[in-house]
Amino acid sequence: MPSIFTKIINGELPCYKIMEDEFTFAFLTIQPIQLGHTLIVPKIEIDHHLDCPEPYYSRVFLNAKKIGKAIIMATKCKRVGTAIIGLEVPHFHYHLLPIWAHEDMDFRRSKARSEKEMKDICEKICSYL
Repeated sequence: MPSIFTKIINGELPCYKIMEDEFTFAFLTIQPIQLGHTLIVPKIEIDHHLDCPEPYYSRVFLNAKKIGKAIIMATKCKRVGTAIIGLEVPHFHYHLLPIWAHEDMDFRRSKARSEKEMKDICEKICSYL
């Protein structure tokens, strides 16, 4: 059964797309910790990041650098925190989070945002790519 991320990549589920290339897909998470919280996934279903083949693995991190810089410009955050956890969806995904303090990386603080907030931050990040 395809993961929720595969369904997003295939256009079966809507998303706020940030970037797409031959190997990766990046989009805003629907339960962001901070506005601008982005996920980058390979376009193949790989559960664990250590099993991700090239060039998918490297492309995730290459695009994280580009998207991270756009997040900083769009949100004026101090840093972009990153995490690979992978417990909730069995599809390798790399979190990029705009942060100002350590507690901004607390996943218990994630919550749904309004359609307007999500569209606005998506457009703002994309404008810096």
